This record gives sequence, structure tokens and C-alpha cells, in this order.
Amino acid sequence: MRSALTTVLLTPVLVLAVPAATARPQVAPASASAPAAFTFERVMVPMRDGAKMETVIIRPSGAKGPLPILLQRTPYGVPDAAPPRVPASWKTLVDDGYIFVFQSMRGRFGSDGVFTLSTALNPKGTDEATDAYDATAWLVKNVKGNNGRVGMWGVSYPGFAAAIALARPHPALKAVSPQAAWIDYWQNDDLHRHGALRLSYLADWVSSLQLTKDNGTGFDYGTVDTYDYFLKLGSAANLDRIWQGRVPMATALFDHPNYDSFYTSQRWSDALGKTVVPTLNVAGFWDQEDPWGSWQIYAKQQENDPDGLSLMVAGPWAHGTWGGASPDVGRIRVAVDHPQQFRDEIQAPFFRYWLHGRGDRPNFRARMFQSGSWVWKSYESWPPKAAQQRALYLHADGSLDFTAPASGEMCRSYVSDPANPVPFRPRPISPTYPSPEWRWWEAEDQRFVDHRPDVLSYVSAPLTEDLTVTGQIAAELMASTSGTDSDFVVKLIDVLPDDYEKFSPVASLGAYLRQLNGYQWPIAMEVRRGRFLKSAAVPQALVPGQVTAWDIPLRDHDHVFKKGHRIMVQVQSSWFPVIDRNPQTFVPNIARAKPGDYVKAEQKVCAGSRVVLPVT
Repeated sequence: MRSALTTVLLTPVLVLAVPAATARPQVAPASASAPAAFTFERVMVPMRDGAKMETVIIRPSGAKGPLPILLQRTPYGVPDAAPPRVPASWKTLVDDGYIFVFQSMRGRFGSDGVFTLSTALNPKGTDEATDAYDATAWLVKNVKGNNGRVGMWGVSYPGFAAAIALARPHPALKAVSPQAAWIDYWQNDDLHRHGALRLSYLADWVSSLQLTKDNGTGFDYGTVDTYDYFLKLGSAANLDRIWQGRVPMATALFDHPNYDSFYTSQRWSDALGKTVVPTLNVAGFWDQEDPWGSWQIYAKQQENDPDGLSLMVAGPWAHGTWGGASPDVGRIRVAVDHPQQFRDEIQAPFFRYWLHGRGDRPNFRARMFQSGSWVWKSYESWPPKAAQQRALYLHADGSLDFTAPASGEMCRSYVSDPANPVPFRPRPISPTYPSPEWRWWEAEDQRFVDHRPDVLSYVSAPLTEDLTVTGQIAAELMASTSGTDSDFVVKLIDVLPDDYEKFSPVASLGAYLRQLNGYQWPIAMEVRRGRFLKSAAVPQALVPGQVTAWDIPLRDHDHVFKKGHRIMVQVQSSWFPVIDRNPQTFVPNIARAKPGDYVKAEQKVCAGSRVVLPVT
């Protein structure tokens, strides 16, 4: 959820990440001769229960006329001062004119109360939705020079804080942009992937929010390689012993391994009814933290949106990079400045129309910056109705094509060993924060594992024409294990040509692009835990040796596999330590598995396994 452990004011949405050791965002002092670009005010805003929230108000100097308010609520700290000059990424918004308000969420930094990380709605008390309502009510009544219209925005936790306001919107809330928001701690996003625990991210992120009231100094592994640390740790719940109960959310996760009321009671999006507040949902195809929730908010809003107020925007972005300066997708160079285009041509006009009453209303329902082609696409609905489902089959000889397997085609097998799990990125695996490797690991070249005997690779012939995939991708494995529990990880990969460097329009990039010859570029990756195939609430053991259908959602994408590229699918049974190890023995609670529960297992991927692509 957090590209780092706090936010600052210098980009329009996340805002910019800083190291965990920084107590709160800082800004550079202005020169003595330069006029101040903004005014700064710190206030304590009361909530309905008497708790007061630390809030700062930043107003463009010399602004004329009543202005709308842009409110961001965050657990990562508010600025100590206004920016000395207009940040480049704010220019369009400042030109339009807004009063920027940042508020520390309940129990964080200077705000009263206890921070629980709960996303539940409380019908009889306070919650994040009531705090957003009360903050909006106070701002429109007490902030001088506002026009009575409030917008909320944010990426990640601030994105969730904006989204949950939609469950109980104040009448003055006229536009919301939840970006990389989330709805469900168990299904996907930060803490689990379909019930599989996000181990290393939990250790870094949850501890950062609960060990101290501010962002603290981060969890100290005492090693440069977290892979080695977590392997020696054993089962995930051993972190409880280290933290001594001081990270209650982590303890709760260890105590609730199945999809029970602890999770379903926090699924705040169930309360969304008719869509009444214009909403700009934003997601990244390579978001390594919250890739799922914003799509689900959009889908829920679409169930009752007669006025077309809910919009969906996505692009080739990691967590929050639509607010940054680089258009590149990890190591893949992109010539189009799509983050700036998003901010200037989509985000700013959205707020301009709904908060200022100027300009044109957005004329799309879904807008994507399509990877591979590197162009913007607009769609009347999402997923697009024109997409046709085509099955890409995994064959026993390691080939991959659109032809169904012949009768009698055999399985491929490998041995999965929990004592030697497949790393999720090249070792040594640094901690999440402030590691630069973390941001783009989902776009990392997969050649670092394709030689391992416990990773199966299937590859197509070079494409004779472009293949455009737009919509929801899913894998369907026919697979077995010799154990009584297991994980399967599926990766859909775009393999760049061996002479990729020849396609560079910039001669000076030739040496750099040479590193991309044959690059195995992941487009979609996901894990599925076998105990939950039949029920998320009541796990069941697998039958050893029995071929079973594994449905593995690979989420929403808009990508062009270019002519001359190949398509690859990789299958493996561990993804460590971003996902905790499955002991491959059925136990009541994987987080509390004992050393003797971890066993090797023979995994088989059999005829009929396929990836279903929405081809346009």
C-alpha cells in the first residue's frame, strides 16, 4: 500500500515517498527573495466523538475567488510546511485553483485515537467513513474562501481513505478519486492473494504502522537478504514472538487464516448503493501492492450507476507511478509521458468539471494506456464486450499455442521443496522499504528463475502478427500434487525478441537495450492456494495425485504482444518470501505450521491446462 512509509506534498496523489526514518514529510526552504507560492495553516479538526485530527491547509498565494477543497486523509503524516514553489506535478491543479488539505488519520501522528487498520463500517460509532464525513463538514464551514465543494483523492492508504467516504458521502463531497484503493484484506492486494499470506510485505508494512504512532525506523532484519531471514524464521506466526503482540493486525491475520467474519465484516464496499458521487478509479497493471481493489470498487459502482458517474483508468504503472516523473515500465523504455498525460488530461479535467463547473464532462467509462502499443484507449464498458475468449494451451513438450491438446497428451512434473522455495525476485532480496528493487519487481526479467528445475516454462513460436489482450485474464490449470496442500503460481510473460536492440529508435540506447534481448517481461502473475479451491471459508485437503482444476485469476490488463515476440507461461509452487511457504501438508493454520509439516511434493501440470485471453 505504500511505496514507502510516509507521504509528502510534492506530487499530486501519493504523494512522494520518503524513508521510514523521517518522522513526517519535509520540504526544502524557499530562497529569501522568492515569494511564497502557498500559505500554510495547521488546525485540529474535531470529529463527532470529540477526537481531533491533525490537519494542514495549504492555499495558493494570491488565489482569487472561492476555491474548491482537495482533501487527502493519510496515515503517513502531513507536511510540516508548504512547498516553497509549485511542484511540476501540481501545475495544472494550481492553475485551476484549489485549497489543498491534508489530514492525519485517527491515531496517527498528531491525531487523537487509536489506529487499528480496520476498514469496517461502524453503524453505532466512528470509522474512516464518518471521519471523512466530519472532516468535510468542518472544512466547508470553517475554511475561508471555499466554494462549498470538496474532492477527495489519494493513492494506496489515502486512496482507501478517499474510497470509503463513498459509503457515507457528505453532501459537499462532489468528486472522489480512489487510486490503488482496496476493499478486502483477504482476497487480494496487500495482505493476501486469494488467501495466500503476503509475508514479507506484512512484516514491513503492518509493523511500520503499529510499532509506533509515527512511521518509526522500520523492521530490522539484521541481514541484506530477507529470503534467508524468512527461511530461518520458519512459519509466519513466529513474528508474533519477535513483536511480542505489539503488531495486533499481524496477530489477527495469523489467528484468522480463512475467509471468516474478521475479513467479511471489514468489506466496506458492500455498503455502496446507487453511485451518487463522481468517481475516478485508478489502477496500475504492474501495481506490486494494490492491483485489485480499485477495479472492484468500479465493478461494484457499475451495478447501480444510471448517471454514468463512475470511471475507470489504468495504465502500465507500478504503485503510484502515475504520479511520478518516469514513463518507463521497469527496464522497458517508453517514449510517451503517460503519467503527465494522466495528470493533465484525465485527473485535472475530472476535478475541474465536478469541482469548478468548468470544461467538459469526461466522455469515457474506461480509459487505458495500453502497454505494448503505448497508446491511450477509451472503452464504453469494462471489460470490453467485443473481446473474444481464446485459450492458450500448455503442452507437455513445453510449447504454447491456441490448439487444444491431442488425446493422450502427458503431464509435466517437478519437485517443490519448501526448504528451497522459488524467490520472487533476484537475491539478495532487500527489505521492502526503501528498496528501489521493490517498485518494479513485477516487471522484472524472469530469466533469473527459468533454469530452476522447480519452474516449468511453456513458450510459443514468434507471433506472426500483433495479439491484443484487453480485459480479464485467467489461468485454468489441470494439476496434481503428491501432498495434501499446495500452491501454484502462474506467470504470463511477453518474451522480447533476441534482437530487440535493433528496434530502438534512439541509437544511443543500443547498449542499454542489448540487455533486453530475450527479456522475459511479466504481464500478469498470481498465486492460488489449494486448500481454498472449493471454499475460502472452509479449507479442504487435496487428494494426493488427483488431477484437479485450478482456477487462477490473473486480473485486468490491456496489452499488445507485438509481432515477433513470443508468449511464455511459467508455473511454479512457491513465490518467496512475498508469499509464505505452503508446507504442502494440510494443516489447520499455515501461519502456525510446525517444522515437520514442511515436505517436498511432486507437482504435475497436465493436458488441458490453459490461459484464457480476452483477445480484441
